[in-house]
This record gives sequence, structure tokens and C-alpha cells, in this order.
Amino acid sequence: MRKKIYLSAPALVCCAGKNMYELYESCLNGYQGGFVMRNNKDDDKMYPVGLIPGELSEVNLPPPLACSGDTKIIRVINAALEQLRPAVENAVSMYGHEKIGVCAGSCDIGSEVAFLAQLKKNDIHDEPDFNFQSASFCAEYITRKFGIKGPAFTVATACASGANAIVRGSELIQAGICDAVIAGGADVVTDTIFEGFHSLEALSENIANPFSRNRNGINLGEGAAFFLLESKQNSGVELLGKGESADAYHMTAPGKGAANAMKAALIDARLSGGQIGYVNLHGTGTVLNDEAESNAMNVIFGERCPPASSTKPVTGHTLGASGALETAICWMVLNEQRGTPLHCWDGACDDKLSFTPYSSKKTVSFCMNNNFGFGGCNVSLILRRC
Repeated sequence: MRKKIYLSAPALVCCAGKNMYELYESCLNGYQGGFVMRNNKDDDKMYPVGLIPGELSEVNLPPPLACSGDTKIIRVINAALEQLRPAVENAVSMYGHEKIGVCAGSCDIGSEVAFLAQLKKNDIHDEPDFNFQSASFCAEYITRKFGIKGPAFTVATACASGANAIVRGSELIQAGICDAVIAGGADVVTDTIFEGFHSLEALSENIANPFSRNRNGINLGEGAAFFLLESKQNSGVELLGKGESADAYHMTAPGKGAANAMKAALIDARLSGGQIGYVNLHGTGTVLNDEAESNAMNVIFGERCPPASSTKPVTGHTLGASGALETAICWMVLNEQRGTPLHCWDGACDDKLSFTPYSSKKTVSFCMNNNFGFGGCNVSLILRRC
């Protein structure tokens, strides 16, 4: 029999909240005060960006990680992980350091910021250690923070990274390799990321407006979210189903793989579409993404779509963190039973789209979280209230 996988209370930080309770309140109330305006040097326009407010605590990194300096990506990860410390320390005492793993998702890891920090300190030597620019850096930091000696992976599947990391973590437990896994994702908004999305003409000058006929792009955001996955029940929320697909359709534009991932998750969970009580949409606010996800929702649910909303107009698009951050929102919907997040938009339905997002105050037993990344990386997770 396949082992059940439970998700601990989420540990997180983003522009809409520095813990799970603050974030859930922001989602219920449609709070959008976490955005600040950022200038683009090429067109001199201003774009909303979801930045974590206030100062994050400094992090003293042990060798050999100290070469990275005190970078923002590590501060963001550390701010979330400190909330997870009691659960991790309990797991270490139960299972030992060798039976705990790490799966961390990220798009960029903020390496550009780390390099500039070294340069500013004149700390670039003849043979500098650029370990911090490795994709493995985030996972390595987490293992050293808690003294973990089990498998450690960094997952880089674009904006599906955080959700993919949760899938990989669950597989480590189900295979008997680990007894517990720290899984989630993190990203910050660097110049590279900002300029890259600007060059794609994907940034909106206004707060994102997903599924509206007036939508015109995304808002970037930063954040981190992590869970402790265990086969022993550590909360009232279970990872019931997971589905993945690969479009291999286009470097950036979505194909038809979204519906395949959602269908696979339903099959894995042994549920029908009619049993899903809430869908957290990928909902970026770009024309192509919203159209692809709308088509997928229609394929899976038909005319009876459950309550569904995008929370990116509240958090911003946190890239590699989004899959984990939005899974955390689903966790709160199931655990708190206070309703589903608002879909913040202008209400201008696009006649070309096959469904309309809406929220509900009804109690929910099953949530689906969709995350779709560049290169056709698609993930759908289903959570159950135990």
C-alpha cells in the first residue's frame, strides 16, 4: 500500500504576509498593499512588484557557504524556515539526520545579487568560490542550517518548481529513502528576472487582472514557502494526488499539457472533478496563460467549475516559490474552513474564455493547486482535509 503523505503547517513569507495567517487573511480580503512600483530603465515606465515589507534578519552562513555573503534569497529562505524549525527539530529527534531530505524549488536563486555583493566587498579572489551560483545552493543551505544528511535536491522547472519539489519530496518518502522531507520553493526579484520578463513584454503596469478581457501581464513577486512532508500524520492536511505533464510545445507559451496534469492528479487522488471544492489557479494574467488554463478548466470540469481564483494579484508571481506558496494557501483553506480566496479583478469577463473565477464561503474538503511553467512544465496537486 502506498504511504500517505501529510503536509505540516506551512512556513512562509511574501509581500502579502510574513506567516500563513497573515497571508490567508490577505487572500480572503483581497489585500493588495504589498506591491511597490519599480522603474524600468529601458522604457522609464513603472511596474508593480510584490516585495516583502520591512527588514529580514541577517544570516551568518557557515563555511563554505559564507562566500555568498548575506544575500536576500538566503534571508527570505531563512525567514520561512525559522517558522518550520520546531517541526524539523522534532523530526530529527524521531528519525535522525540521515533520514530527512530536502527538495527546494527555485528559478533564479538570486545568484546575481550574491555576485554583486561579493564584488562590492572586493571579495573576488584569483580563484573565487562561486558555489552560491550553483542551482544546488538553496538546498545546500537548508541542509547545513538543520544539519540534515539525507538526499538534497534543487528543482528548477521554471514557475512549477515549488510544486515539483513537493512531488519529488513525497516520492522520497514513498520510496522509503526518507522519513521526512523539507519541501518548497523560494525566489527573489533580481534585475535579471525583472529585465527578462520586461523583454518578453509580460509585465503589467497595473496590478495583474487574471481572466479579465482587460488583462495585460503579470506582476513579479518574491517569497518562500516550505513544508515538512511526513508519512506520519503531522497535520490535518494530506497530499492526496499529484499530476505532472510536459508540453514540449514552446519555450514560453503554454500548450495543452495543463489539462493532462490536472487529470493525472485526479486519477492519482481517485477523485472526480465534481469532488474538488476549490482550485487555486495558476492565473498569471497574461493572455496566453489564462486562455490555456481556461481551456484546461473546461476540459476537466465542464460547465460545473468549482470555486476558483488566482492569488497572484495578492502575492505577485513568485516564480519558483509560487507552487509551494499557493499550496500553502490551499492548506489554509482546508485547515481554517473560512472560505476560499477572493479573485481580485475588474469583473470584465472575457467572452473568449470558457469559465469565470469566483470565490465561496462554503466548507471545502478537497483543493487543487495548478502551476504551469515555461518550457511546458505543468504540475497539479490535490490536498485533502483529514
